[in-house]
Amino acid sequence: MAIRRKTGLIAVGIAAAFLLLLIFVLPALLRVDHYRPEVISYLQEKTGKQIEIGRLSLTLFPVSIHIQDFGVKNPALFPKGYIIKVARIDAELDVGGLLHRQVNIKSLVLEDPVMNLTSDPDGPWNFENPQAKNSMSSVPLGVISKVQVNRGQLIASNLLPSDAAGPVFFEAHDVYCEMEQVNLTGIITPGSSTADGHGTVKAGLLRFGSVEVRNLNSKLRLEAKRAFFTEVKAAMYGGSATGELSFDLSGKNPSFKTDARLTGINLAQLLAAFPNGGGRMTGKMEGSVNLSGVIGHTDRPLAQIHGVGHVTVRNGQVPSLKLNANLMKMAHFNDLGPAKNDPSSFNLITTDLELTNQRISSKVIDIDGYGVDVDGSGSVSLTGSDELDYHGLAEITTKESFFTNTMARFSGATLKDGKLQFPFRIGGTIDNPVFTKGKNEKDVDAASKPH
Repeated sequence: MAIRRKTGLIAVGIAAAFLLLLIFVLPALLRVDHYRPEVISYLQEKTGKQIEIGRLSLTLFPVSIHIQDFGVKNPALFPKGYIIKVARIDAELDVGGLLHRQVNIKSLVLEDPVMNLTSDPDGPWNFENPQAKNSMSSVPLGVISKVQVNRGQLIASNLLPSDAAGPVFFEAHDVYCEMEQVNLTGIITPGSSTADGHGTVKAGLLRFGSVEVRNLNSKLRLEAKRAFFTEVKAAMYGGSATGELSFDLSGKNPSFKTDARLTGINLAQLLAAFPNGGGRMTGKMEGSVNLSGVIGHTDRPLAQIHGVGHVTVRNGQVPSLKLNANLMKMAHFNDLGPAKNDPSSFNLITTDLELTNQRISSKVIDIDGYGVDVDGSGSVSLTGSDELDYHGLAEITTKESFFTNTMARFSGATLKDGKLQFPFRIGGTIDNPVFTKGKNEKDVDAASKPH
């Protein structure tokens, strides 16, 4: 019995020693970093890109490769820089695959990755591998069950026709992402029609053009050079935004589509994000907007956006418009009760929106000012000229004296239910609007119809 016990203890001791050997000695003996030049050369051959690896190491439980300071450089067609740089990559390997001399990655964790996606005017993206066009197996990676990104950054831009770097049109910072069934081979292969992964994403800051949102939470699906953000929830300029956003990178020009619902947006903060937009208008905005378009290889990549929407703005001001004061000046009379107060303020604005050819048009605009109600329509240019072309019908909401009404009617106003009405036009620019009294009865009839 004592001999058996002793034999058992010896066996346990040998097993423990062997385990310690595997954990501490074997990785050192393998010295995987010694093979770093061969790994770099192999990846460069398979991807067609310059690869950088700072250091390689191995752990056994679980069997994982650790890569420090990983980088992939832009191909020659693009400006100098990196497609991606990652501070650390942890790749857990499938032991069964290793026994058959196959490198299958079970999970991938990327720490502090910075990705720069760039599109050439002729169509290709910097992350694509032209060598893989007719060979889906050029990079020996199968579908990865789980990919995790911590503290990531993503920057997307187009090259100009001169091949100079164009402005950034999309960026995301402080990104945390968990994806399943990720097909890296499909992502980098031109013409791929695969589903390339799905999961969830969080971003501390996401900016598209001049508009930004914070604390974004969304589902994400990658599919044949398309990215779909669904069930989006984000904070936006003091309010919130929900909806969907998608990008299509398969064409010569990338394109996008968004469907957003807005609540409690601070309009002054939103407008301040655009060039020369600060101080134009205040108030709280809500509504829905649908936008889409191609992203051009120009200095203004989002100039071809088009879409529709409907918004409501409450309790704000339009300092340059000074609605009441301008209308009173046109009518050449004063003492109109509340209509003479707060000349740039309004209670409520509701309007439809149509964006096309860099111009915002509205068929029905309803403005409830302080003592003045306005029904109108028109458009404003977004090309930089900020040209205004609006017309409508204004009504003084308080009943006035016989003398005031008589004088106002001599000035072109009409009287309805004891209230003064008169048509008007607004031209000029946003900074310097020009008010004139309208004379087209069709404008008056159209603006005064119920809606």
